[in-house]
Amino acid sequence: MTIACLFGTFDPPHRGHVHIARRVLEVPGVDRVWLVVTPRNPFKVDRPVSPDAHRMAMVRIAVQGVPGVEASDAELGLPPPNYTVDTLREFRTRWPEHQFVLVIGSDNLAQLHRWKDPEDILAHHRVLVFPRPGVEGHEGLSRHPGITLLAGPVMDVSSTGIRAAIREGRDPGPELDPSVADHIGRHGLYRD
Repeated sequence: MTIACLFGTFDPPHRGHVHIARRVLEVPGVDRVWLVVTPRNPFKVDRPVSPDAHRMAMVRIAVQGVPGVEASDAELGLPPPNYTVDTLREFRTRWPEHQFVLVIGSDNLAQLHRWKDPEDILAHHRVLVFPRPGVEGHEGLSRHPGITLLAGPVMDVSSTGIRAAIREGRDPGPELDPSVADHIGRHGLYRD
């Protein structure tokens, strides 16, 4: 089975994440998509993150009823720092019967050279890249045969913007699933 992994803090998950997962499922050879909840992005260590249990619960809510898409807590039990290359290596060891594909945005592709051991990632995994706002000409970012640039609309939605809206008492908009919004409200997440 080929599993495409979209890593993120998902703080909170939004409809853009689910849209990307559905788009990735259309890629020939991809059987499932995991939204892999990460403990903390090594490039964003200065930002507070909601507790793991809340982020996992929100991702489970967001993907409920979406065939082929699952919430994964597989990285949460790994020792920090959590580098994608190390997690993918762990996945290959833990589930040798599966192949894993990495899903990233074009903004991350532009920064891939700054990641830990990007050559190792590219040696063992296909990389699917979705367009992100503010990254012009992402089609020219890579000529590597293991990287596939996905066509599709640019999703101009971010968890940062949703958190800011909630903190300021504004409606976060239609990109936040009402059930996820309910979880946020019931638990007082993103309030100062």
